[in-house]
Amino acid sequence: MAYGRRTAFRQRSETSRWMIGLVMLGGSLAIYAYEKITRTPDTPISGSAFVADGDTVRIEGNRIRLIDIDAPELEQTCYDPNGKEWPCGEVASGELRKALRGKTLTCQPHGLDQYRRVLATCSLPDGTDINAWMIRQGWAVSFGYARVYDKEETEARSARRGIWRGTFTEPHKWREQHPREDTVEPPR
Repeated sequence: MAYGRRTAFRQRSETSRWMIGLVMLGGSLAIYAYEKITRTPDTPISGSAFVADGDTVRIEGNRIRLIDIDAPELEQTCYDPNGKEWPCGEVASGELRKALRGKTLTCQPHGLDQYRRVLATCSLPDGTDINAWMIRQGWAVSFGYARVYDKEETEARSARRGIWRGTFTEPHKWREQHPREDTVEPPR
């Protein structure tokens, strides 16, 4: 009888070891996957860019948010000097698309935003900082605490380029006034 209990004990012990091993393996895989998803790339990201909007591009599956700038949303409209409405969000993204067409874009990662997009400063092969270019052309505003591109914004505003030729709502304020349905938090 003692022999039967020992065998049953060994079988349970063996099963417990397997279960603990599987749990540890599953935990390790979960940690690896989480780090891979939330980790900022260590090296620059280069390639042909797909323009999602005036401050977001995609390169080889990486969603990249141009850091320190804020361009009008695709659906956003602005007003020209005569008060006529025009699709500034579409125009801004179209201008970025034209600037990048047929060129390799290289983006230096600085972190991730709340949507897990890579925050980056991006440049063209000739060294042009595309973030600064968007602001200098008047297709985006300087954004963030550092206000890195204030000089370029002042230049665009003085020359009345892009969205500065008339009036507009700052893109971050426009987003507050027009929340997207897919980003609204459910009621609690």
